[in-house]
Amino acid sequence: MAPLRFSANLSWLFPELSGLPARLRAAGSFGFEATEVAWPYAEPPEALARVAREAGLRVVLINTPPGDQEKGEMGLGAVPGRQAAFREGLEQAVRYAKALGCPRIHLMAGRVPQGGDRAAMRGEMETVFLENLRHAAGVLAQQAAAILQKVGRPNLQLQMDIFHWQIMDGNLTGNIQEFLPIVGHVQVAQVPGRGEPSSPGELNFSYLFQLLEDEGYRGFVGCEYKPQGDTVEGLSWLRSYWDRRGRPQAGQ
Repeated sequence: MAPLRFSANLSWLFPELSGLPARLRAAGSFGFEATEVAWPYAEPPEALARVAREAGLRVVLINTPPGDQEKGEMGLGAVPGRQAAFREGLEQAVRYAKALGCPRIHLMAGRVPQGGDRAAMRGEMETVFLENLRHAAGVLAQQAAAILQKVGRPNLQLQMDIFHWQIMDGNLTGNIQEFLPIVGHVQVAQVPGRGEPSSPGELNFSYLFQLLEDEGYRGFVGCEYKPQGDTVEGLSWLRSYWDRRGRPQAGQ
């Protein structure tokens, strides 16, 4: 089995550095081959592409814009009445992805509004999400497998965020084995503190990484966690993994 590929999530890692360009350089200096970032939109895409290239990095994932965060929006893909804003955000994400050479965009679905008939709201949100996913068939989505089957587009895949999956559903072994064939990206953090995989918590990442290898996962594993201290010191778990398993060679 080939070793796993890891990407540095720069919305979380290197918080001691100000600005995305500095974080890109730090990730490259550490030895990452790839990075991901939730929202790169504060910087011109061409400038980010140049810094990533100079750092020897590929950008492998960005998110669609979150919407109005002051109003609590965290994605627009499934929000009724916000289809136009979702499509505008998607166009912006595609521009950045093209400039960065980024192969995947995470379509953020958004949140179920508080109050009211939540079951009815969920049904309406699913309808909107299906509409937006069909419109955005060139990107992947973080949503249940049943949604992907209803969309019927092979270029949409599931984003498996192990941190959230453990909190919401558990049964990680069974879920990984069942859904990995339609997974395009994995993200990791320890539960419940969202720290490094090596930090104390519920999850045995040695087991989970071996499971992903055994199941033949070939995508990237995003380090989407909150460093408990200095980022580089906290990455000792990844150095240990590389020392034990080596790093993937080009083309693997």
